[in-house]
Amino acid sequence: MLNTTNDKTDIPGPVVIPGPAELETLVPDAATLEANHIVGFDGNDIRSRPFNLLRSQVIKALDANGWKLFGTTSATPAAGKSFLSMNLAAALSRLSDKTIYLFDLDLRRGSLADALGIEGKVGLGEYLAGKTDDLRSVGRRIGDNNLVLFPCYRVKSNSAELIAGKRFANLMEAVKNLPDDVIVICDLPPAFANDDTIMISEYLDAYMLIIEQGITTKKQMNNTVDLLKPTQCLGTVLNRYVGGLIDPYGYGYGGSEYSKYYSD
Repeated sequence: MLNTTNDKTDIPGPVVIPGPAELETLVPDAATLEANHIVGFDGNDIRSRPFNLLRSQVIKALDANGWKLFGTTSATPAAGKSFLSMNLAAALSRLSDKTIYLFDLDLRRGSLADALGIEGKVGLGEYLAGKTDDLRSVGRRIGDNNLVLFPCYRVKSNSAELIAGKRFANLMEAVKNLPDDVIVICDLPPAFANDDTIMISEYLDAYMLIIEQGITTKKQMNNTVDLLKPTQCLGTVLNRYVGGLIDPYGYGYGGSEYSKYYSD
């Protein structure tokens, strides 16, 4: 006998990734951005400097390899990967010739919505669970930038089952078919938190590994790279680096003279 039970994770027709103009626009509150250290939207803020530098390095690496889809992860929690994902996406979104998509795929501990002050009940977890078929109900355009965020509100179900499902595979296939002027960043769970990042990495062109100074060990870093093979490592970022040369922001390279360069 044929099984006629509908799989709620199936999607009728191809997955459509909405563009910025199709989504509800959220203008982040300045106080919320400041409280969560989101500085990448303001190129005149000295604190955006490392993200601007990283932005150029990322674009150069993506263009050289023909990539557009990468993830950010860390070996262990609280290394600052979501902080970096958000600020890097913000810095990239200031480029007029690029559209940036940021997917919060840390399904159990999604934090990007909170960082921007987004309140909602329908996120990527609900989409992957089949509770909505319309990604327009999930995504938000951030301000007047070419930045689209697909947030996650922390699922209660087994995240690995959602990522292993057909709906996730179809979503990632649609992401890969986005135009060439698109850059997609996936904020991933810590590599050793569960097997979510291992499964997601199979769909990525590459990933960026966030290393916390004084916390992440060389063994953890090497084990993460081995764990995520054959997906390539786009590069590593040393977070919370305590710089020298009297640099008040810990970024090195020139010290307090940069405050004069960025001043009005």
